[in-house]
Amino acid sequence: MAGGGTANDVRTLVSSLRSAYSATPVRLKIIDLYVLYALITAFVQVAYMGMVGTFPFNAFLSGVLSCVGTAVLAVCLRMQVNKENKEFKDLPPERAFADFVLCNVVLHLVIMNFLG
Repeated sequence: MAGGGTANDVRTLVSSLRSAYSATPVRLKIIDLYVLYALITAFVQVAYMGMVGTFPFNAFLSGVLSCVGTAVLAVCLRMQVNKENKEFKDLPPERAFADFVLCNVVLHLVIMNFLG
């Protein structure tokens, strides 16, 4: 009997998440896809390293840190662009995007320096 209640709870949770995500603006959905792409790329690199080996370990580490860092910066961009977030209500979206681009440039300069 407890399994039926749990399945009901899961269905209710999934339907509420689906309805909440359908109300999300398109530009936030695009940022969500970008975050998902960066995290999937990091996972693929980890899986590849597991199959092939860790010979150029600094290259592997640079690739994974680049993907994860980009995902973190994209999440920060999403927080700043979201109109419902009251902390960043005075921040224009252009400024948030400029911060995102500048931080990505700095991140990738550090990653390239780490590659050697």
